[in-house]
Amino acid sequence: MLVIRRDLVDAMVAHARRDHPDEACGVIAGPEGSDRPERLVEMINAERSPTFYRFDSAEQLQVWRGMDSADEEPVVIYHSHTSTEAYPSRTDVSYASEPHAHYVLVSTRDPQTHELRSYRILDGQVTEEPVEVVESYMFAHTGSDEVPDRD
Repeated sequence: MLVIRRDLVDAMVAHARRDHPDEACGVIAGPEGSDRPERLVEMINAERSPTFYRFDSAEQLQVWRGMDSADEEPVVIYHSHTSTEAYPSRTDVSYASEPHAHYVLVSTRDPQTHELRSYRILDGQVTEEPVEVVESYMFAHTGSDEVPDRD
């Protein structure tokens, strides 16, 4: 299950809407081993395409090095689909290289609403998982209820 704060969901959706009709992409970092998304990093879609996304390799290297130096890891890797449902394409599955990440898709095909779904993708196998959107991690079922939110 992905437990994620509402402000992070709102930021992903806003990014997807801003980049529409091209796909948006980014990562949400969290403390290593925590499975707790905390810091959203919007990234550039190097393809600038409505049907495909790819992180810019130089930007990705910089972002991943920054996470390493901050003892963080990619907890969520997200991108948008602009005209299809929020389900990973074959290309999305082939690019999924972070075994512990939640792969979140935001569909912006409907201008009035969005669809957000999360998946685990491991060895080409796609498994949808529930998403619990919370106002704060303080009372969420994350296994770390006694740890307050970071500022």
